[in-house]
Amino acid sequence: MCGIVGYVGPQDAAPILLEGLGRLEYRGYDSAGVALSSKGALKVRKVSGRVADLAAELPARFKGSPGIGHTRWATHGEPNEVNAHPQLDAAGRIAVVHNGIIENADELRAKLTADGVEFVSQTDTEVVAHLVAAAFAAGAGDLEQAVRQALRQVVGAYGLAVLDAEYPDRIVIARNGSPVLLGVGEKEMFVASDVAALIGYTRQVVYLDDGELATITAGGYRTYTLDDRSTAKSPSTIDWDVVGAEIGDHAHYLIKEIQEQPRTIERALKGRIDERFETAHLGGLNLSVREAREVKRVKILGCGSACYAGELGAQLIEDLARVPASAEAASEFRYRNPVVEPDTLYVAVSQSGETIDTLAAVQELQRKGGRVIGIVNVVGSTIARQVDGGIYLHAGPEMSVAATKSFTSTVAAFALLALHLGRMRDLSPEQGRRIIAGLTALPGQITEIIERSEMIAGVAAEIAQSRSVMFVGRRRGWPVAREGAQKLKEISYVHAEAYPSAELKHGPLALISPEMPTVAIVPDDDLLDKNTSTLSEIKARKGPVIAVAHRELPAELADRTLVIPKNEPELDPILMSIPLQILAYHAAVVLERDVDKPRNLAKSVTVE
Repeated sequence: MCGIVGYVGPQDAAPILLEGLGRLEYRGYDSAGVALSSKGALKVRKVSGRVADLAAELPARFKGSPGIGHTRWATHGEPNEVNAHPQLDAAGRIAVVHNGIIENADELRAKLTADGVEFVSQTDTEVVAHLVAAAFAAGAGDLEQAVRQALRQVVGAYGLAVLDAEYPDRIVIARNGSPVLLGVGEKEMFVASDVAALIGYTRQVVYLDDGELATITAGGYRTYTLDDRSTAKSPSTIDWDVVGAEIGDHAHYLIKEIQEQPRTIERALKGRIDERFETAHLGGLNLSVREAREVKRVKILGCGSACYAGELGAQLIEDLARVPASAEAASEFRYRNPVVEPDTLYVAVSQSGETIDTLAAVQELQRKGGRVIGIVNVVGSTIARQVDGGIYLHAGPEMSVAATKSFTSTVAAFALLALHLGRMRDLSPEQGRRIIAGLTALPGQITEIIERSEMIAGVAAEIAQSRSVMFVGRRRGWPVAREGAQKLKEISYVHAEAYPSAELKHGPLALISPEMPTVAIVPDDDLLDKNTSTLSEIKARKGPVIAVAHRELPAELADRTLVIPKNEPELDPILMSIPLQILAYHAAVVLERDVDKPRNLAKSVTVE
């Protein structure tokens, strides 16, 4: 969840560090800091607050290189300047920035304290700085050796960078369970926990694996293991651009990313539609026709919006491929003892490709012999490299914490997967043609919905005055309702709950009142009569109703109707989620929330 940036080269590091940290603000954090090497000493500045607050604190002559920077999301110790990173050793010679959790920090702290070390922070990270210093005191020959000796004592997850005032030509980096990567420039090198920090500086990156370290200097890099065995790492090319990560003339990243969805859906489909055979071409699955036909069940794992997209994906796979499919929260799956079947295809869903719960589920599945494919957005991310194959979303950088374009692109990717599996089985060419036509119509239909944003904003202003909102839907509408409730609660802080429509009468109907509006997903399908009966139940109890539907509903059923274009029934959930994104956005704006960085949340959840 925290962010790491580092630079070594001929330029002053501070502006590069601040820009990189600014690009990582979407990850969520509560404090920030930087350390530079300058004339044989370290210059350090830290604040409790935003990167902008840190920039305002830097003196005009805060210059030097190399440097490391960090945005912290508190795990050990309250968010304040003392606990912010970088953390230093007692002499102020060693600076460490760290993502993750050192599980044996208390034990190491007690040992170091017994040796006379005085701690100034409550963080587990400070332990690492003192361990490196202790390694030098015990005779370590250089910074690399000192870091390796320190990390041999550490149990837990880390992505870290170490700066030493007495080695002003280098930064040492290490990874174990928390992402960190290198950026390769022209006579300069970078380090970051997320590729977004490097946009504008380099497209060449080197991904470290767990248990791997690296040393970067202006002239290049070396990667190696804890026992100093060299590892051969070649750079990969990233395809994100600077424009994709900039806010432009939009008020927030969130509305920019909502409005990008016609283009991101097009990119998700590009090169993957096979009109000759009315199917989808998904070469990245690494799944032969024989292996695909042997799949007897599909299990989808994800967290938050990725899980809700997975629920829609499971329905698509069952409807089109006629293969039993289900979705489960990866955070729950990892803590039980699941039966892993050889003829089950497991699908891990993660926008960032770094979600720790999903990654742990993938590793457990593979340990038990399961075949796992991934649906991820970030090329080269940990999950993307861990799985056996998969589908990249190509949605570009999603800077707002709330998932929007990655959600709809994920559902589109599941539609392609379902079409691919279905055409290998009993899905007819005519049905394949129908789904392809629906997919290609999505960008234009999403544009139509976005053009109605002003009307949706009016409804959002009313919703924003409510203490709580109910979301309901049936079948495909149920995951849409769950995603809609999540969007509203996470960015506007208005309490929202989602229920299957038929479950209202089994308890939640007691909550309905004139003060509790209901947002109902009402597609024009074979369940329309069932859905309108639910609306009648709510209206009979004087509950206000906002319907998302394919046609204007009569006043006795809905107070307001958000009308959307009709696609194929299997694909309608993609369109029905768009007005809910817009609704949540405008409610948050009315309530003056921090739209892109909602409290207590982070984009990439890489700690437990």
